[in-house]
Amino acid sequence: MPLARYKAHQMGSATIEPKGAFEAGSFESFTLVYTAGYFGIDDTGSIKVVHRFASDMGKPQFTDPKGWNYTTVEASNGAILQVEYDGKRNIRPWDKTLFVRVVRGFLREGDQLIVRFGDRRQGSPGMRVQTFSEPTFEYKVLVDAFAAYEYTEILDSPTIAVVAGPPVAYKAVLPTLRQVGEPFRFGFKGEDKWGNPSERVSGRITLRASIPVRGLPQAIDLQPGQPALVLENLVVDKPGDLRIDVLRDGAILASSNPCRFTQDAGVRHYWADLHGQSEETIGTNSAQDLIEFGRNVAFLDAMSHQGNDFQITTPFWHELNRLTAQYNEDGRFIIFPGYEWSGNTGLGGDRNVMYLNEGRPIHRSSHALVEDLSDADSDANSADDLFQALRDEDVIVFAHVGGRYADIAISHDARIERSVEVHSDWGTFEWLLEDALDKGYRVGILANSDGHKGRHGASYPGASLFGAYGGLSCLVAPALTRAALAESLRKRRHYATTGCRAVLDLKVQFTEDATIFSDDPKLGRAVTSHSAREAEMGDVVQYGGNEAWIEFELLTEGAIESIEIRNRMEVVECLRPYTKSDLGSRIRIVWEGSEYRGRGRQTVWDGSATLDGNAFIDPRPINFLNLDKELRQSAPGVLDWESLTTGGFSGIDTRLADPKQGTLHINTPLIQASLQVADIGLLPTLFEAGGIKRQMQVYRLPDQNQCRHYRARIKVPLHQGSDNAVYLRATTEDGFFIYSSPVYVTRDAGNN
Repeated sequence: MPLARYKAHQMGSATIEPKGAFEAGSFESFTLVYTAGYFGIDDTGSIKVVHRFASDMGKPQFTDPKGWNYTTVEASNGAILQVEYDGKRNIRPWDKTLFVRVVRGFLREGDQLIVRFGDRRQGSPGMRVQTFSEPTFEYKVLVDAFAAYEYTEILDSPTIAVVAGPPVAYKAVLPTLRQVGEPFRFGFKGEDKWGNPSERVSGRITLRASIPVRGLPQAIDLQPGQPALVLENLVVDKPGDLRIDVLRDGAILASSNPCRFTQDAGVRHYWADLHGQSEETIGTNSAQDLIEFGRNVAFLDAMSHQGNDFQITTPFWHELNRLTAQYNEDGRFIIFPGYEWSGNTGLGGDRNVMYLNEGRPIHRSSHALVEDLSDADSDANSADDLFQALRDEDVIVFAHVGGRYADIAISHDARIERSVEVHSDWGTFEWLLEDALDKGYRVGILANSDGHKGRHGASYPGASLFGAYGGLSCLVAPALTRAALAESLRKRRHYATTGCRAVLDLKVQFTEDATIFSDDPKLGRAVTSHSAREAEMGDVVQYGGNEAWIEFELLTEGAIESIEIRNRMEVVECLRPYTKSDLGSRIRIVWEGSEYRGRGRQTVWDGSATLDGNAFIDPRPINFLNLDKELRQSAPGVLDWESLTTGGFSGIDTRLADPKQGTLHINTPLIQASLQVADIGLLPTLFEAGGIKRQMQVYRLPDQNQCRHYRARIKVPLHQGSDNAVYLRATTEDGFFIYSSPVYVTRDAGNN
């Protein structure tokens, strides 16, 4: 129900102290004073102080005066108050609610309610500020003056600014495939401990390239106030693999991802985050801010704003189209107009809709939060209705798992839904790919962020229910245009990562001629074909042989831990850049998976590991992205931690004082196990825990793994009767997955 508008100017006012800018994730104490207006607040009337869904500000608590986020509320006239906090007590996106009801007495004009967020008077450290930047973090005040439980928003709710802290990590970003002689850009930034780009980077840096780069300065003097440095029009004149180190006083601050330069590339790699939201729906900061962040700070080549359709008003839809037309620039930055179709799970679940042109209609899943019903007859309430409405549009759709999940088993249109999104801030969801393969769909693999925190293309989860760093998709195309990228998506010429940038080249080869189709013959359209002995990523192939060969080359920023060669969900072979003889004293304890498919998918892994007769040396967390959840060493042989997963993985990398002695004991809510250290080897010891791929693995690694380049040709047996979906998934030691899109090979001539 929309907020009432009746005489908002007489519903009171509010102030916040202190004012100004506050570091993201810091502890502060804020006093909000609501002063009643002409009507006052009647007996059993109330106010709400609400914050956005996306905010991970500390949760107010009222019982521990020495604890985090202790909050007190009092009335200046002594009225008795009922005070509660509920994360879902108001209309989305302002659903996080401090609720204050007058239960004995009433307020006259001028009476005040004093709210102390992070009341330090009895020893509390204060209220934890949200962990991501926002120049106008709002304490929105809603008033039920008449005790009718109908709320009016006051005219000017108070705001503060949330700003990044000092840099603690640095990122250097290159493209991954370019042609010799063509200009490219290099990006560099510092991030605070929560992943916000810091404007407090300063001092002299030097740049060291692995191969000669024209236009690359040897040194740069950085001035505070910039969230990122971008160097344009750099050129490499000879084929080779480029990495750039950024140094300060001779020490490396950051090393870039690799970029390959070829004499005749033919295609390029374009990095995209095709899914994110802004404050006009359920995200943070404006849509324009989101676009500029993606282009200038995350160094994306392409993106799409994908707001929840039931929050996109007609004026905002027009504004989005204006922005995409303004920022779309061939050869520099591509942005697709679109929206997230957010249907209820039972009606098909979330889908992402990307148009190739502005001015196209929005077919909402509902008008749940759109008051103007004049275009309600254009709604598509189910996924089937959506596909029908889009049947004649120049559009691309992909399936998404968010709060709702896409149920592609009950609804799918292969003509326009060519891919599934297996990773986002919400987690990793290989089961969505498995659903598609089980149904015989031929889909590509995407990863995006669905970021809500205004950090499109570099999306950290913060301290909220999101469990993962946002993903990226690499679109392989001959040019940076909407048409070329759309063709890449339609032909599944793309690969995906859970947030890193890597060079991946993959082919599937045959010992005899195979038939390569121009498009999927299952679509019922006229397709052409040609004979060849090599297929590209995304191809649909008819072949009569019993086996094929997958040939690939992978260059990564972090060391390569393993590479799974898969046919459908079956692991044909797991490659490692080391053998049993290379193993040392280093082990990994890794946990992953989710509770189930829906919103409550979070799995808690809080626990401990104990070594009898041995000790942990230099334990390091893997994917502990929420800094509130820590890994600690309380004794030489004792580790304990707080952790959760939402489909992806987290874990611990540690060396052992003795590589062979002792017993490892693991204790978590889901797994209690013991393992002899001498038995920890190359192949993981697996402990399963139900749910969706919910499991723990323990295995051994070399003490040093320098492998960042892997090339192989692997035989893949082919089965009959259904598609062979041949692809790879690589895992890097710094906590990322890399997925190629499959090559689809069928051996049944009657089932192309």
